[in-house]
Amino acid sequence: MHPLPRSGRLLLAALSLATSLSGQDPVLAHRTPVAAALDLIRTNNEWTLSQQESLCEIAAPPFGEDARAADLRRRFESLGFRNVRIDAEGNVIAERPGTRPGPRVVLSAHLDTVFPDTTDVSVRRDGSRLRGPGIGDDCRGLAVILTVARALNEAGVRTSGTLVFIGTVGEEGSGNLRGVRQLVDHQSAGRIDYFVSVDGVGLSAAGRAVGSHRYRVTVRGPGGHSYGDFGIPNPVHALGRAIALIGAIQVPSNPKTTFNVGSIEGGMSVNSIAMAAAMEIDLRSENQTALDSLDARARRAVAQGVENEHQRWPGSAGRLSVEWREIGKRPAAGQPDSSAVLRAALAAARALGFLPAITASSTDASYPMSQGIPSVTIDGGGTGGGAHSLGEWYDDGVDGWKGPQWALLLVLSLAGVAGI
Repeated sequence: MHPLPRSGRLLLAALSLATSLSGQDPVLAHRTPVAAALDLIRTNNEWTLSQQESLCEIAAPPFGEDARAADLRRRFESLGFRNVRIDAEGNVIAERPGTRPGPRVVLSAHLDTVFPDTTDVSVRRDGSRLRGPGIGDDCRGLAVILTVARALNEAGVRTSGTLVFIGTVGEEGSGNLRGVRQLVDHQSAGRIDYFVSVDGVGLSAAGRAVGSHRYRVTVRGPGGHSYGDFGIPNPVHALGRAIALIGAIQVPSNPKTTFNVGSIEGGMSVNSIAMAAAMEIDLRSENQTALDSLDARARRAVAQGVENEHQRWPGSAGRLSVEWREIGKRPAAGQPDSSAVLRAALAAARALGFLPAITASSTDASYPMSQGIPSVTIDGGGTGGGAHSLGEWYDDGVDGWKGPQWALLLVLSLAGVAGI
């Protein structure tokens, strides 16, 4: 991996003053390409919002990101990028070559949402607020990477290393990070030096990856009539016992470790003993050891719930079986706060006049981080709420443009600016 370029260190040291002045001093903006790029982001803020809004009105349900991907590709091409491509998994990739061999820096946002293809994805403006499914997660991120690309091109900023702008697929839910796994393991294997993901709203940075294990657990039995066959083990009852035991598990608060039974289903009718019942369970932790321990305890809880159901009906020959099917697995990973990528993120933020909180999250950056690639997820600016709900909203506030400015300074500090 390349160390933080000397030009990047000089850039961050010099730009604290330049950043504060770039919006006020047109002479400085014209004289300094980086300052000019920062100023273009601020003055063209409405363009950023229009990208965010219009992209969000293109449906991108799980495993159905094709239309949004094609449109993002067209937008990069309209900004002057050549050879923009969509890879075998569906990721949109636009490269901006550097002036010499140097770090390859990825700036990514994800295309997919959690919403099915039947969802109304219209975006409504309510004063300064944009309302619509996915408007913050992650239409904001997509708008940010487009804005950074446009500002660099229009200001004529040249980087030493190569910048790679990517719209990924499969970040949400059952997508299981399929897009970024394709990039790290195949498409760009061994060729990513830094990975920066823009995901969500606000001004915080995630330098640790929350791992998750997700399963569909199915309990099956002989089934029968609720009256005539009463006294045989019931998969629904067994699942209920298991869920109660899972709910009683004590988990550590540090490292934060969580569990959730997100859905349950089963049975055919009110007067039938079910032949099958299923639940989907999500287990998470910032620490892989804690996550593995929780996984084992959840499995014991299910086994105990089934055994308790058998013991409830000792005279029955009916037996239950359990199937665990993995529906998603994300690694837990961490890196020291002193790592180059986090130091660069903090320095870029300070140059813009704010200090972000360092948090943990489950995003596209989780996988490259787990593979030893210096990675960070940053917010896209503004404020918002209702993520993963039909009431999702985004508000740009007075300085939402600081989100894309932050992304721009961060990738420049990692790739280096030619001539500095």
